[in-house]
Order: sequence, then C-alpha cells, then structure tokens
Amino acid sequence: MTVQESPTSTDAFVTEWQEWHRHKDAALAHEHGFLAVTGLYWPDSEPQRFPGAPGVWSAGDDGVTVELDDGEELVVDGVTVRGRHRFGVLEERASVNAVWGDAVIEIARRGGQDVVRPRHPDHPLRTAFTGTPAYAPDPRWRITGTYVPFPEPRPTTVGAAVEGLEHVYDAPGKVRFEVDGQELELTAFESGAPGGLLVLFTDATSGVTTYAANRALKIDAPGPDGRVVLDFNRATNLPCAYTDFATCPLPPAENRLPVAVEAGETIPYERKSAAA
Repeated sequence: MTVQESPTSTDAFVTEWQEWHRHKDAALAHEHGFLAVTGLYWPDSEPQRFPGAPGVWSAGDDGVTVELDDGEELVVDGVTVRGRHRFGVLEERASVNAVWGDAVIEIARRGGQDVVRPRHPDHPLRTAFTGTPAYAPDPRWRITGTYVPFPEPRPTTVGAAVEGLEHVYDAPGKVRFEVDGQELELTAFESGAPGGLLVLFTDATSGVTTYAANRALKIDAPGPDGRVVLDFNRATNLPCAYTDFATCPLPPAENRLPVAVEAGETIPYERKSAAA
C-alpha cells in the first residue's frame, strides 16, 4: 500500500479525524438534516396530501404546486405564502426549502422526478441519534494516488437507493492508486468544491461491516502533477445508510473494489437495530 506521509504525529492525525467526524455527524443531525426527514413523496398531476406537510400537492410540466388551506402558510425565501403557490421548474439536484412552523418542507428534483420531503426536528431517527460508528483512524489508509483526466467529461448513469430511479453525473476522470501492491482505480465525479473530486464505491467490507449500497470519499483538487490523496479514514455513509427517504446514487459498476477497505464509517447503528 502506498501511504501518504503525514507531517503530523499519529496523535494529531487521530485528533483531526475525530474533529472532522464530529462535524460530519453534527451536520447530519442538524434540526432539518437528513435524520429529520419523515417521508419521501412523488407528486404528480393528481392533487394529493402528504403526511407531515400542509396543503394539497401536485406536479406537472410547470413544476410543483401546493394549494394551502385557510389558516395554512409556508415561508419561502423569507416570504409568507398562502393559497396556491408554484415552486416552478427545478433543475436536476436542486432543492427549495419551505418553512412550516418548526419544520421544513423540501421540494426537490431527483432523477428527473419531483420530490417532496418533510423534515421535522422531533423525528425519532434524529432525536435518538448517537453518532456514526467507524473504524479507528489509521494513517496507513491515507493513500497517495494519481488523477487521470478524461479527454472530455463522460456522462455516467448510475442507479439510486430508490428502485427504478437513475442519476446522471459527468465524470471528469479516474483516480489510480495501490493497496498492498494491487493496482486499483475509481471513476471520479465532481465534488462541488473547486477542483475537488468525489468517488462512490463499494469494497469487500460492503454488507459485512460497512453499508452495502455505497460509501463516498471526497478528494481535494489534484496537484499540478495529478497527485491526489485518498484518505479512506474519511469514507462516509450517504443518507440512504440511515433512512429509506433518501435518493442517493449508487457507485458506477467499475467502482466495486475487490479489496477490504477497513477504514471510514461502518454500518449505522440504526440499520443494525432495524436488522436485529
């Protein structure tokens, strides 16, 4: 395994990882984070009510519309709305949050379909959350690799946690690295950070000690020589590892690693409890 030498001591490495993991879990457990989602609904041309949300919802070529009853209101972009409100056509992977009391109603576009997801701070999944289990941080899993860009970004279709749904991402290139002398590579997507990359993957631990469907790893922008660092200690679960109300993408078929990546987050306690 090719290991990136750390300029800090092991103690500092562990401390930095612990701080990162606390921050990551805090974002997950935010009052309107994914642990607060109480349902996943797919509005269509037939107006319908959804549990945990006010009004009657529908969707069509002009996007999502809600018809609020007398006495009901939402706050959208700081403006109170009553009666009929059109959210308009959202771009793929875009979201709008409408405030309803202490809850938020998310209106989103995923896999070419409109989505409504209520988020309630008192949802038991959130209030009972005690953190995400993970392997102990180990510097040996901080690996140096090489980014190899494609001549042009490749549109890549992947499955989703929701059966029948698909996501399409542009893959700008791949990342090559070694584990115990075995050459491996992962197709990379853009992470959203300037020049940053995101890889979705499974490995020999998937479904055993780590979540079966996917894990994600963010990678800082490559250096001028294409050098990247894959810190698998920071491999994270996606929201679908905790809740069935997520539409998370699955890894591309080529991102199924044949080795056991015994680093990063493991199966959430919530999934272990559900399987018990």
